[in-house]
Amino acid sequence: MASSTRILFIGDIIGRPGRRALSMLMPGLLKRYSPDVVIANGENAAGGFGITPEICEELISLGVDVVTSGNHIWDRREIVGYIGQNPRLLRPANYPAGVPGSGTLLFECPSGTKVGVLNLCGRAFMENLDCPFKVGLEHVERLREDTHLIFVDMHAEATSEKAAIAWYLDGRVSAVVGTHTHVQTADERILPGGTAFVTDAGMTGPVDSIIGIEKDLVIRKFLTNMPVRYEVAKKGVEFQGVFIEVDSATAKALSIDRIKEPVM
Repeated sequence: MASSTRILFIGDIIGRPGRRALSMLMPGLLKRYSPDVVIANGENAAGGFGITPEICEELISLGVDVVTSGNHIWDRREIVGYIGQNPRLLRPANYPAGVPGSGTLLFECPSGTKVGVLNLCGRAFMENLDCPFKVGLEHVERLREDTHLIFVDMHAEATSEKAAIAWYLDGRVSAVVGTHTHVQTADERILPGGTAFVTDAGMTGPVDSIIGIEKDLVIRKFLTNMPVRYEVAKKGVEFQGVFIEVDSATAKALSIDRIKEPVM
């Protein structure tokens, strides 16, 4: 077993520009970081809203091992039948019982180390799902029967809810990384119990935008409150995410570093 486990997490992939950034930069990132597992949030990978089976397979072909999601997971109806067939695509674990798919995965790295991946969705300013704290802890305890090295994608709007989950699970999981708001935060740290945390990993997509969408369209929506068909922006594309190194023996985080790299 390796002395440390290296996790590369890719912030919310936004449409075609985000997938293009992944295609262009992934070979170099894999060489630079030599990750044992690559996790990416892909819930906006299809035109900025949702993910399709074909796009999920594309992300996996580019080197992503586990695809997490969030509140847009059901935006493309064809994903409903697919998600139960591909365990590498997760939906938030705190959706009600009986919903297709799974919110957790036990991934075995080439080194033999097992990494538990848990996907949760917040409730503040979002859908009224099951409690992410109670459901999250239940799944963490189940995963810890097989591994103490657990990564959590907390997909939430409120920074307070993301921080609360991180502190609640501190010492029980190796990392809690926030997604959903598409703005990378500069608060990466390791909590006292050994859990790496960042409020939001950012997005992999066009930053010359308003959280990935063409600026004029979002401004028009704010000015008029009339329906607007959003389109993914195209300029200023960046790869954003975090790289986390975890002690394989103790499952405590050793480091967490933000990644913010433009596509040339």
